[in-house]
Formats: sequence, C-alpha cells, structure tokens
Amino acid sequence: MRRLILGTAGHIDHGKTALVKALTGVDTDRLKEEKERGITIDLGFAEFLPREGLHFGVVDVPGHEGFIRNMLAGATGIDIALLVVAADEGIMPQTREHLSILQILAVPRLTVAVSKADLVDGEWMDLVLEDIHDLLGRTPYSGAPILPVSTVTGQGLAELTEILGAVGEETADRCVEDVTRLPLDRVFTVRGAGTVVTGTLWSGLLRLGARVRLLPGDQEARVRSLQIHGKHVDEAWAGERVAVGLSGSRISHSELSRGQTLVEGEGWTTSRMLTCRLSALPGTGWEIEQGQRVRVHLGTAERLARVALLEGDRVAGGEEGWGQLRLEAPLLARVRDRLVIRSYSPVTTLGGGQVAEIGPAKRRSLVPGEKALLEARLGSSPSDAVAALLASAAWDGVPLADLPQRTGFSPPAIVEAVEGLLGVGAAVQLERFLFSEETWLLTREKVLSALRAHHRESPLRLGMPLEELRQIPPGERGFKLGESTLQDLAIQGLISVQKGLASIADFRPRLTSDQEALRARLRSILQESALSPPALGEMDEALGSVGSVQDILRLMEADGEILALDSGFYFWRDAVLTAGRTVVSVLGGASDLGPADFKSVLPLSRRHLLPLLRHFDTVGITTRRQDGRDVSMEVPPGWGEAASQDQ
Repeated sequence: MRRLILGTAGHIDHGKTALVKALTGVDTDRLKEEKERGITIDLGFAEFLPREGLHFGVVDVPGHEGFIRNMLAGATGIDIALLVVAADEGIMPQTREHLSILQILAVPRLTVAVSKADLVDGEWMDLVLEDIHDLLGRTPYSGAPILPVSTVTGQGLAELTEILGAVGEETADRCVEDVTRLPLDRVFTVRGAGTVVTGTLWSGLLRLGARVRLLPGDQEARVRSLQIHGKHVDEAWAGERVAVGLSGSRISHSELSRGQTLVEGEGWTTSRMLTCRLSALPGTGWEIEQGQRVRVHLGTAERLARVALLEGDRVAGGEEGWGQLRLEAPLLARVRDRLVIRSYSPVTTLGGGQVAEIGPAKRRSLVPGEKALLEARLGSSPSDAVAALLASAAWDGVPLADLPQRTGFSPPAIVEAVEGLLGVGAAVQLERFLFSEETWLLTREKVLSALRAHHRESPLRLGMPLEELRQIPPGERGFKLGESTLQDLAIQGLISVQKGLASIADFRPRLTSDQEALRARLRSILQESALSPPALGEMDEALGSVGSVQDILRLMEADGEILALDSGFYFWRDAVLTAGRTVVSVLGGASDLGPADFKSVLPLSRRHLLPLLRHFDTVGITTRRQDGRDVSMEVPPGWGEAASQDQ
C-alpha cells in the first residue's frame, strides 16, 4: 500500500471542501462555527483511495486570508496538492498566495481542479483555463493536469479520481526507514483514552508501545493507541494521518499544543537559531530585510524571529541569500526542512527558506569557505552533507545520534555515508562521536607542535604532562579528542609516553658542561646521604642552582639512579634496594609494626623513615594496616632490577 498526503489549496469559497466531500464522502468541516458560517476555519481530514494499493490521507485547508496560519499547518506535510480554482471567479489573491506557499514548501506534485464548471459557459471556461496555464507557466508546476469539475452535476469527478491516482503512482513514497517525526496539528482528550494528538507522520514508523518525546517541552510518553481514520492499528507509516493516544506521568493535555513535534529515538534537540537559504517571492513588492521581525512557519509551528542576513542587507523579490533566523521561542527543525516566512504586520507571505544548520554559532557574515559548506549541507549527497557538517563542527565533532537531524538524511543513508568517509580516512570516529580528517590532523599537529616547543623551552625536562596535552583541543569534547590523539601518536611511535609525561620519540635531554658538573655534585650528595637525603629546597639552597636542580634530578630518576619519594625527597636507589632487603631479612613475617620497630633496623629520622615506609607499602615489602604494618616474607619479584619503575 502506497501512503501519501493529498492537500487542498485555493481561495475561500472556491469549493475545496465540497470537492473533498464529493471524492471521499466526508464533510471535513467539523466545527460548529464552520457549519454556521459556511467556510473552513481549521484543518479537516478525510480518507481517499483513488485506486487499489494507493491510500491518500486528505488534508483540507482553509482558504480565507485570515486563516493562512492554519493552511500552513496542513500544507507543510503534503505530497500532492489539489489546487481548486472556481470557474466563475477564476484566479484570486489566495489562489496566488497558496500556490506560492506550495512552491516554497517544494510540494512535489500539483493537480488543478476548476470547480463550479456548471456555472459558466465554454467561452468563459477557456479564458479561465488560459489564465491558469499562464499562472502555472511561471512555476515548477507548468505541466500539471488541469480539469474542470462540478460537485453539482458530477462533471469530471471520475476523471479527477483517475488523474489523482496516476499522479499518486508517480510520486515518491516517504521513507519508512527514516527517523520518526510527527508534527502535531490537534490535541484533545477522549474519555477512557486520555490525551490524544493527531498529525501527518512525516517520516519513519510509529508503533504501539513506543517511547516517544514531545518537543519543545521535552515531555516523555508511551504510545497507548494508534488510529488511522478511525481504525485502530498496531503501527502507522510515513505519509499517513494518525491519531496517537499517549500515556505517561509527565504528559499533560494542557501543556501540549499544535506546533510541537512527536519524535522517537536519540539525537533530537530544539533550537532558537537556524541558518537557512532564504528566498523572497517575486512580484509582491516585499523584500526580506536585515533585522526584520518576521513570522516563521515550519511544520505546524509558528514562531516570531529576527532576520540576520549574511550576504548584504536585503533579499529582493525573486532572489536568494543566506541568513539566520533568530527565534523568540525554541523550535524543532531538521536540516533540509522547508519553512515559510511571513511579515510581522501587516501579515503577508514574504518568501521562505530551507534549513541548513540547527543551533549554529551566531554569525554576522560568511567567512571564506562557509558558503560552500552550507550548500553541501543541502545537496543530494549524504557523504558530502556529513563531511560538510564535520568540517563546520571542527573540534566539537558530531554525535552519531545527531546525524539524522543535522543532515536531514535517513539512518541507512547516513550509515553508508559514514562508512565511506571512514574507509577513505575523511572522518575519524571516537566512541560515539565523529570528527573530520582535517580536525584530526590539526589536533595531531598542535600536540606535536606543543611538544616541540616544550622541548625547546625546557630542554632538561623529560616531557610535557599528558594532562596539559589533552586540553590542547578546545571545546566540550576536546579532552577526549586530545586523549585519542595521544594514544594514536604513541602507537605510531611518534611520541614516547612515560610516567605521565609525553615527549617527541627521538627527544633526549642534553646537558651542558655546567649541568653535567651539577649532576655529578648531586650524585655525590645523594650517594653519601643514602637514606637521609636533603630535601629539594635544601639542595637548591646549597648548590645555588634554583630551577636546574629539579630538572636534573628528574633526569637522574629517569635513568634509574635515584627514586623520587613523597615529601620532596630523592633517595639514592641502591640505598633503597638495600634497605628493602634488610627489612625483609630482619622483620619478614612480622605484623602490626610501628615506626619505632622499623627504626631498630633503619635508624632514620621520621621525616626520612615515613616516606620510605610509604614506598615500601607501594611496592609490597610492607602492607599498611589500621594498627601498623605487616612485613612480607620476601622482597617482590625483580627487586633490584626494575624497582626504579615503581614510581
């Protein structure tokens, strides 16, 4: 079964509702006020099966200029438009405005019904048909079928049904493998069923029991029931009119309204700013101007916004330009969505746009290269769109779950695009995030440049702390990008990582003759002091080499000559190894020993003994208990060969 939405369009009192009733048997004017006034005020709905295997959900829109916002709420979801022009009046203002809206929204197909054919003669009908041909000739619908009809005599109704069936067969199906999105056009309560929302399922599938969210508002619910034109179903497909019964502790009928969107799955976010390719309607005398306050219609939502043009100060009629819409309230949009822009006051349709970015950075103009990236976002290639998105995202990267909303392509198309980009190295995946190759290479170069600069400025230091290097990439996800970059550089052998420091792989500290002499003096002091070394500050003061002493001590530690213990002491390594063997030899197997017990074996001051005991706890010679220390029966494996690596 092919499922499509057929929407009406046209001037007030041109017979749209009567024509829908003649085709479907359903009077879509459901409101009491509509019955009394004889005009359509809000959206009406019906079911139409023009031929076997083809199902139309029909949306009947109001034609009065005062209800254009209601017309827009229905027109944004249609696949085929049925433009109705009354034969006795011909083309009228809302005929033109509705046709302009259909073009802005890129409705794929159009059929024209010339209603009330029984009220005019053949000569008049020829004039009306000629006017319609001229009007359509300036639009993408120049070859659309045009058929005179009458709901009174039945003229043309069978032919119209056949034509709509043929057009439906030629119209592309909506993607059921896409993400689920249902803009709400009605919200009400039903006794025994609770809160019910209705709308046209734009994309994806919706099943009973599904967990859904309603945005803006971020309310969570479960799908309790599904109806399509009054029939209970287990699932609804893209292109169907659906009524959804919702249940959940966070769902309140009073907090739901037309303009919200029901979605399923991760990655959805609302935005207060959209970057769009804007277009202004020709022949209206209106332009889209810098700073202009406008009404933005997207899906079933309407938002006030300010226009920030990025190329010049205005978009004249018939022209296009890039701009940002800075919304006064959040909106759920998806890249590639079409929207309509109307003036704030007096209210008239100015033009429209196509969304290229959601939640973008605020811009005043386009920098070189940005326009090409935006155009790629709206192109037909999923790979190019993803690549352009990653290039714009830079160090922020893009969560994989966000790609359907931020590219406008279906998950299967995105999977194929991402696999292709990863396969040729044009993208890099880190856990749930995707980065561009350019960002990855730039991060690598920044890390390597930082290390080279560190080696130049601090030639005695073994390396740069990993914590500093991880923070080189900016942004919320920069730390993770920095961590992965360091791991990759280490695997490739471009950097060396040891004891929390990183260095260029071939870097080796080189001492001057004065520094070699200082190292010899330090070696002599620490050898002689053995287990009672002076503190770092004391050596600085004695040697008069503040700033160099600690750097050289770190080199000596890296070479295995000394051990850096806590409290700022550097012990001669061989002395520590001998002390460890002595403790095990004399006290091995003893338990609950205090510092005084160890002083009988190692006659040291507390300031030297305690750091040494804590080191023994670390390497396993002793074990710290609440009441004292236990001593191992033997020294750890490799004691004396690799103990210098324990710190």
